[in-house]
Amino acid sequence: MTSTKYLYFIVKTKPQSPGLINAGQICYIKESIYNKKQSVRGRSPSSAKLPVFLLGSLSSLDYDIEVSNMDKLSAQEAELLQALPEDEERLTWFREREALQTALGLTPGTPVIVEEGGEKLRGIIRYIGPITETPLDLISGKFFGIELQGQDRGNGPTDGSYENTTFFPCEKYSGIFAAFSRVRPAVPSSLSPSVPKHSAQTEAEGLNVGDRVTYFIDEKCRHGMVLYLQGDSVKISTDKDESGKRGGEVEVPLHEVVKGEVPAEPESMVVDSPPEEPDTEDLYTDLSVNSVVEVTLGDRNSYGIIRWIGTPLGRQEIMAGLELEEDKGVSDGTIFNERFFSCPNKRALFVKLQSCRPDSRFQSASADPCKKMPKLEETERETEHSAGKLETVPPISTEQVKHILIGRMKGIQGHCNSCYMDAALFSLFSCSSVLDSMLFKSTEPQDAPIQRTLLQDIVNPLRSKGFVEGRHIMKLRQQLQKHGYSHSFTTDEKDPEEFLTVIMHHILALDPLLKLSTGGKVQESYCYQIFLDQNRLLLPTVQQLLEHSFHTAALKLAEAPSCLILQMPRFGKKFKMFDKIIPSLELDITDLLCEGPQQCILCGDLAELECSDCFKESLFSHTGFKIFCGKCSTQVHSHPQRRSHQPTALDIPKAYLASSKTHTLIRDKLELFAVLCIETSHYVSFIKHGPNSNDWIFFDSMADRQGESDGFNIPEVHACPEVGTYLEMSIAELANQVPRDMKGVAKRLFCDAYMYLYQSPSMCLYR
Repeated sequence: MTSTKYLYFIVKTKPQSPGLINAGQICYIKESIYNKKQSVRGRSPSSAKLPVFLLGSLSSLDYDIEVSNMDKLSAQEAELLQALPEDEERLTWFREREALQTALGLTPGTPVIVEEGGEKLRGIIRYIGPITETPLDLISGKFFGIELQGQDRGNGPTDGSYENTTFFPCEKYSGIFAAFSRVRPAVPSSLSPSVPKHSAQTEAEGLNVGDRVTYFIDEKCRHGMVLYLQGDSVKISTDKDESGKRGGEVEVPLHEVVKGEVPAEPESMVVDSPPEEPDTEDLYTDLSVNSVVEVTLGDRNSYGIIRWIGTPLGRQEIMAGLELEEDKGVSDGTIFNERFFSCPNKRALFVKLQSCRPDSRFQSASADPCKKMPKLEETERETEHSAGKLETVPPISTEQVKHILIGRMKGIQGHCNSCYMDAALFSLFSCSSVLDSMLFKSTEPQDAPIQRTLLQDIVNPLRSKGFVEGRHIMKLRQQLQKHGYSHSFTTDEKDPEEFLTVIMHHILALDPLLKLSTGGKVQESYCYQIFLDQNRLLLPTVQQLLEHSFHTAALKLAEAPSCLILQMPRFGKKFKMFDKIIPSLELDITDLLCEGPQQCILCGDLAELECSDCFKESLFSHTGFKIFCGKCSTQVHSHPQRRSHQPTALDIPKAYLASSKTHTLIRDKLELFAVLCIETSHYVSFIKHGPNSNDWIFFDSMADRQGESDGFNIPEVHACPEVGTYLEMSIAELANQVPRDMKGVAKRLFCDAYMYLYQSPSMCLYR
């Protein structure tokens, strides 16, 4: 029960004093004290002060606040606003009076849409009220307990319980407690914010005999010609009467007539009686205001943008107001004396929302008119993969690459500076499973929607169909931005390592991929930036760069990583330290490990000593740390030029030394599976998907574009076997290659590499 012993106020401007009170806080005063103050105050209330208490504060002190700094609230409004956690947010929603009024009219059983983790989920209100106890007889924040429906079941954080108290029963993970700011009616009604009336002339005014018109009888749309006007009615010669015969006449009220022809909708306008409890499976759609849609009118498709969704004219079904691309509509956004939106004349058309479909020109069909549309079974697979199941879709194998991945409108569709994210996700998940554990690991409830988006909307569709729509990447970017990691995740270009660190560390709390040992201490990281103190390499391999960087920083690997993400040495995105870098298809990390047996580089016996002073001497080898057995070390350092060297003992397991058996040393190697490249400010990626030298593909999320500012990007994946040809060349041959003359996209791999991704073959999830 809402208390009537107290009066409630919201602080609309921060008082000069005391400093503990912020705008947006709710305060209260006993009604009896307020009435006494009112009688004493007389006619100068704005300059007077009230001794109020802060709602939800642990302090028992009251504060004298000027009446002019506060606005009075009803107890019901105060309950709704108190459920909001932040003062600034509370004040913002207080000013949205229509939203407050809408929330006050919601009742249990109402179908609603609730925002959760950046997603809009469908559900039914099962509970309205507080979920925490308050002292005295004060109000508490009023929450809406919502049971999720349909495919959104299982996407909530609760089963209808909060802190061991059950407020409504529902399936596990199918309940949500939400403040009113995240809840809106699924079907707009009189509760929803009102639509301003149109004060200009209506469409029916100005009718003349002979005009073609559209009229409605029994909720059915019909066409005819005006015979004559009489008062508030119109005599119409019908194209077809109720029996389907031509040439009849009918008299229709003026307000049921629209000048011009509204093309007949694809389905009947007849409305069945609504069920006792709404069928929420039919109440919801992915379409919303500003969605780009198409609708079949007659024998052709028309395209437009949804500008309004609601239930006009007392109809039961949900209608959509479209702004068409062509002058095929009936008005400028008004119908039957009401304005619902504004657009050029003859561009507005009102149809049932269920008659609208997403604009196929912006979907996954190729811009190539010769390309076939997806088959029914492919569409069904897409529906299955997007149905919210935590299913396992393995990465695309070498045998499947040509069938699933190659072509236009393949890969991940880029949109609004998303190439860094597109390239990173495609590289990690298209053909590799090394980091799939983060798709299934347990995570915090507030982070679960991001994990679901990553798995269900991006990784699974990419692996099953070879294509991810740009809207799913934007959804992920919006979720990340909402978490507060960056206010520009949806608009600005980022670095791949920034995105990967946010996802792996801050969101999914994945264990660090890399553990580095230096000076007896272990440092953890997700990526490794290669640094070089002096550039003595002319045409380096990745193996050489990694070894030189470790040598410079005196680093070792504390353990062999399952995945190694290396950032190439650059000065920003535009300034490269090397004109070319040769990809190392394998990284031998045996000598980079701080523990474990190693081989002498000269005789192959068990190594005991390492000499950092010998590291850059190419006499022994061009790569690798210089490690020796005791005998070879003595011989090497007997040379006059090396007598000053200071070899250090290697950390060899005692059990290994104590064993009398002859051991065959197995070298630890990582295999290359992807490379991210950047030229100027656009990221692309190369994928090594198989064991053969020509098993390479190239991905660009914005390879082409359809249309101008209102168009869309066309991603593309194509094979690039020329890469393998260059990798088989000798270093001398590669050094003589002129970048601009290199075939295909090979130049971008050798000259523009930004990030190399390596994996342990033994640690992939599906191998």
